[in-house]
Amino acid sequence: MTVIKVTFNRLASLMAAAVLALGMLAFATSMSASSAFAASGSGWLRLAHLSPNTPAVDVYLYSFHNPKAMIILHHVAYGTISGYEKVPSGEYTVAMRSAGAVASSPPVLSTSIDVQAGDAYTVAGMGPTKGLRLQILRDRLITPPGKALVRIIQASLNQHQVTVTAGHKVLVSKLAFASVTSYKVVSPGTWVVKAVGESQRASSVITLAAGTIHTIVVLDDPGHLTLDDLVDAAGSRVLPSGAPATGFGGTAPRPGRSPMPWLALVGSGMLLTLGGTWWVRRPRGAHAVGRSGRTL
Repeated sequence: MTVIKVTFNRLASLMAAAVLALGMLAFATSMSASSAFAASGSGWLRLAHLSPNTPAVDVYLYSFHNPKAMIILHHVAYGTISGYEKVPSGEYTVAMRSAGAVASSPPVLSTSIDVQAGDAYTVAGMGPTKGLRLQILRDRLITPPGKALVRIIQASLNQHQVTVTAGHKVLVSKLAFASVTSYKVVSPGTWVVKAVGESQRASSVITLAAGTIHTIVVLDDPGHLTLDDLVDAAGSRVLPSGAPATGFGGTAPRPGRSPMPWLALVGSGMLLTLGGTWWVRRPRGAHAVGRSGRTL
């Protein structure tokens, strides 16, 4: 009987040690993979044409020192904002050419951007044609708990200044053309968002859910203003005309895999190991004691 108990105890200890070792190996592998992703990681880019009196353009995205374009968006018109494209972290060049221009022709405008792992950016053509510039906007990905974030881009040339409100809350007052606000913290809810200029106005019912991040763009429309609500890190509903099937499809950042399953496995192994050790060291006379004091 003693031999059987010793054999069972040893078997239980070996099984517990094996589960613990397996859990530790899986956890280490998971953490190694997460670290490798963070080291080589990816970021997100989207492109916007927000210059009212600039004709449609073709937009090119190049990896630094690589003359072959990674992505080409054809005939991007004013008011178009692409969805996000996931790209490896590193340096890139964004170039704009007149719509239909030869790819080898000098760009009308270009800028470089250093994409950091885990970050998102909007590269927007802004200002009037004579003062056209490519502006790099850093997009937020995280909100305060239970809140939403809102940012305003003023892309109306007809109305040189606009005031934007959400309900009774003033998000920005007299925002000048081609300007961008910082993100504002707002309480979640469904809001009537209004943009009021010198002679035109626009309103839209927008739901700002907790944990969401919005960029509201004020745009010119013939005879009035219009609002475009973009959910940052999820991509715009407006896709560029002629966009390639492989790019700018509204890809949003995805969190890394949780280590909890591996932690649970490690914890189970530890419990089994402790249980096996306790069983081995438990005094033989302490299994169960009857009323007479004899071991049962």
